[in-house]
Amino acid sequence: MPPRVNIPPLTRGCLVVCVFLSVLTGALRYRDQVARQEEYPPDSPTGGGGSQIYTVPYLTVVPALSIVFPWTFLIAALVEQNIFTLAITLATLFYGGKYLERAWGSREFGKFLLVVAVVPNVVAFFIYIVWFALTGNVEWSFATICGGVAAQSAFLVAFKQLVPEHTVTLFKGFLKIRVKHFPAVFLLLNTLSGPVFGTDVSTTLAWLGFFSSWTYLRFYKISLADLSTNQPPTLKGDASETFAMAYFFPDPLHRPVAIISGVVYNLLVSFKICTPFSAADISAGNSRAEARGDASLGTLLAGGGRGAAQPGSARAEAERRRAIALKALDQRLHAAANKPPGSQTVVNGEGNGGVLGETSLDTEQAGP
Repeated sequence: MPPRVNIPPLTRGCLVVCVFLSVLTGALRYRDQVARQEEYPPDSPTGGGGSQIYTVPYLTVVPALSIVFPWTFLIAALVEQNIFTLAITLATLFYGGKYLERAWGSREFGKFLLVVAVVPNVVAFFIYIVWFALTGNVEWSFATICGGVAAQSAFLVAFKQLVPEHTVTLFKGFLKIRVKHFPAVFLLLNTLSGPVFGTDVSTTLAWLGFFSSWTYLRFYKISLADLSTNQPPTLKGDASETFAMAYFFPDPLHRPVAIISGVVYNLLVSFKICTPFSAADISAGNSRAEARGDASLGTLLAGGGRGAAQPGSARAEAERRRAIALKALDQRLHAAANKPPGSQTVVNGEGNGGVLGETSLDTEQAGP
């Protein structure tokens, strides 16, 4: 009997909806195309409607038509227009969704999906409206905005946060690339494909998915902390230095990207859209990022064995924090043992409280 494929509920629902909406959209577009060709044959003076644009404005986002169908800003992210992109999106949802839903839980994963589906579609809608107003080209207003490109870009950002140092081997070892480099490669490929293959919608959605997912994970996503300490039970965002915008791009671009992102960040703070990170937030983010450094994407995607601690579970959290606490305590004891005989070593009272206090703070802040 073949092994049962265990897919979390939200990921399973997205897979079913994606297949259903994509097949339905393809059938409706084909019916519309056949109907217009019958009404305007190829040998007719109108040319058979060959230059007509076939759209489904109540299932996909069409700037000139979909304003009266607001639900399309959500469901269009699960609509693909050909079998190739459908296969890519299904693979993204199956592997990426399965991992992220297990790591975060269905509730947080649902919030993430909502952000990376709605925000890119809404922003792209207004971009194409403005571009039509500036150029007068009617094709911009009838462009079909749909597909999972924004979600694919967003998932890569999430993987960069969770398992940045994991190395993926492709083509039997011919190509090796770390997960933290995937977002930049994905954006580069989609940016080049825009002018070359005319996939401007995919290019736009790729960048919007990247920015929306990074903004949500950087400033707004709530993650659980260690409830056994007197620290706040939840942590908001990810203030780690390695998750800054500049670290998504090659080293020569770090400084210019950091300058531009710093200006944008200061503007958002001045408008009270974002809250400035404190030194404690940055320290907590760095501790959590260090704890995630050795995580393996392959093991987490497989879900581990029956007795394995699942990512994001209480057992996995406790194991990570215990390892960091032991490492910090060992380093402090080793440093104390190497001190000269005349130096003072505090092993109890206030000094001991300081050591244990710092260890508790580090372990509490080492989140997923």
